[in-house]
Formats: sequence, C-alpha cells, structure tokens
Amino acid sequence: MVVLANSIKKRHRCVAGKCLETKKWIRPVGSPLGAELTAIQSSARNPYGIYPVKTLQKVNISFKGEFPLEHQPENRLVDGSEWQQRYNVSKDELSQFLDNPDSLWGQGRRVNYGDIQRKWVQVEQSLYLVQVDNLMLYTAESGSKRKAAFSYNGFDYDLPVTSPNFDDLVYKQDGLMGILCISLGENFQGNCYKIVAAIY
Repeated sequence: MVVLANSIKKRHRCVAGKCLETKKWIRPVGSPLGAELTAIQSSARNPYGIYPVKTLQKVNISFKGEFPLEHQPENRLVDGSEWQQRYNVSKDELSQFLDNPDSLWGQGRRVNYGDIQRKWVQVEQSLYLVQVDNLMLYTAESGSKRKAAFSYNGFDYDLPVTSPNFDDLVYKQDGLMGILCISLGENFQGNCYKIVAAIY
C-alpha cells in the first residue's frame, strides 16, 4: 500500500493508506478492536535500516486478517512481521488516489456513534483523501490546538489536525496542494470525531 496518513495518537501511531492495485483504503491496527500501532509496529525496512514509515512511501505489510468495525470498516490486524519499504510515490501522483464523496459523513465535526450503530448513518469508509477549497491552517486556544478550516463540496468544516508536520506547514500555506486525508476517529463519549490526519 501507499501510506497516505501517519499521525500521532497517545504516543502511538495511526497509519492508513490505499492498496496500489485496488485503490481501496487499508487501516493497519494493533488489535481486533482497532488499537493504535507502536513505533516499532509502524516502522519499515529499507536498504539503510529500519525507520518509521512516512507518507507517500510504498510499503509491503502482512496482516492476520480483516477486523472491520462499524465506524472503521477498513481495519486490518498486523501480524507482527517486518514491514518492507518499496520506493515512494510523488505528490504529483496523489490525484489518482483521490476520493469524491458527496460530503465528509455529513456536516459538522462529528458523527453520533449511536446513529452509526442504528444504521442511520452508513459508514462505508472511514477515510477520505479529498481536494478541498479555502484551506486555512491555524492554532486555537493559545496555540494548544491545531486546526484546519476548509470547504468541501459546498460544506464548511473546521477540524482538529493530528498530522505531525502541522507546525511546519502552518507557515508555508501558500505552497499547499489543498489535499487532505480525513479520518473518522474512534467512539469518544458517544461521538466519532472527524480528524485531519494528513495535509498535502
């Protein structure tokens, strides 16, 4: 798969990407319940050693199987074997991996988990790579919260960012492509929050 998101959560990693053959999303997880990956689990070997994976890298990963959740159907459990890096894709190639949903699971910044359980909201995929408009990165609440405001398909969004390179990108916004990886997070106090997991 090609890695399209590699964000930090609770000192662990949330990695996601698309299969190079099918273009379908894969979310490697550390347990059947969707646990984050450790730094070791999310590292790959290349000719120079073993390093944490980065976005746009192609990696070979082995899995024990698929363990879909209602809010994250792409989850696959890693089998503990070493990941192998196989070159990279360029940013110019990102367009072939774009998704085109009508919206990002509706309006607003969260989806009620009960609505997902009752099938009132159908989560066919919990990850999107989308081209957005009017992207603005900023920090809120005395710089403690990283945020991204943008428009997509006529809807306005203002979402938290977990991408580890946010601090560098916030000062280089003129050079951004306006492509975001949006992830639907785990159930937290009855809601699944929408998160910007990668910025291009």
